[in-house]
Amino acid sequence: MSKQAENSDDLIAENRKARHDYVIGETLEVGMILRGSEVKSVRDGKVSLGEGWILAKEEPLELSLMNVNIGEFGPAGALGHKPTRPRGLLAKKREIHKLAKAMAVKGATIVPLKMYFKNGYAKLLVGIAKGKAAHDKREAIQKREAKRDMDRAMSRRR
Repeated sequence: MSKQAENSDDLIAENRKARHDYVIGETLEVGMILRGSEVKSVRDGKVSLGEGWILAKEEPLELSLMNVNIGEFGPAGALGHKPTRPRGLLAKKREIHKLAKAMAVKGATIVPLKMYFKNGYAKLLVGIAKGKAAHDKREAIQKREAKRDMDRAMSRRR
């Protein structure tokens, strides 16, 4: 592997639905605790972040990635992993405390946004999210369509 490829961020999966369903506040990059067969599956891109969420506990102090599907790695056979098992996340104490306090606020949740490799390590970008109301979602769709129509009109003009 070349130095440049080793140092670049290789995007594995992105949770675009989260940006549609939630208003994302603060984001944080955390490390992941994965088994060997999970790393192989992640490198193959067999990851689904859409239904995942993060559990932040203060007693004991820990972060867990829940309900994220990492597909089975065929050659691992019986020694493989369960696709949706809880996975540990790595962050500093003060960051875990901050996420746990944010989770205590009514209507707030912590969602995975992106999974990528950075310097050979699997990383996860998590965000503190608040749910959007249905009218907010419709408003966002209308703005996006209006911008698309304006861009089309401008490109025809040229």
